[in-house]
Amino acid sequence: MAEPLAAWESFYVIVGSSAAALTGLQFVVIALIAESERQSTHREIAAFGTPTVVHFFSVLLVSTILSAPWGSLSSAALALGSSGVAGVVYVWVVVRRARRQKGYKPVVEDWVWHTILPAIAYSALLAAATILGRRAAPALFVVGAAALLLLFVGIHNAWDTVVFITVEGSARPKGTSRK
Repeated sequence: MAEPLAAWESFYVIVGSSAAALTGLQFVVIALIAESERQSTHREIAAFGTPTVVHFFSVLLVSTILSAPWGSLSSAALALGSSGVAGVVYVWVVVRRARRQKGYKPVVEDWVWHTILPAIAYSALLAAATILGRRAAPALFVVGAAALLLLFVGIHNAWDTVVFITVEGSARPKGTSRK
């Protein structure tokens, strides 16, 4: 049982460690938002900031699940499948939050990076979990791809937020607020 997962050990050490470290990046991003002149609401942060942390945590969780000493692949599959379902549900929560907030009008790129790509990643995680017991090798590649996609989504979204704050802040004279 441990053999299919053992081959992925280094991958998940790297990916999981990266996700944990990049979570700190998102805390820096939120600190920048707090210090910027741009007024952000709780709704904007819940729609665009919190999901980034959740995606990083999901990558860390997947890495932890696949590094645990499971007695059978079916147990790991159950944990991965549960994570996939929770992720898909969470993406719908993000869609709702993004539609309800009024401080920023999302563009197509925002919908792609904040909802579509995460939905693909979490759906892939769920799909891989359903075949893990029967076809471990391809399922583990799908799980790895889903974890990387969530990691890349988190990096993109954190960077996009920093760039937005920087551009918005430099577009207005000092001391003025956005109305």
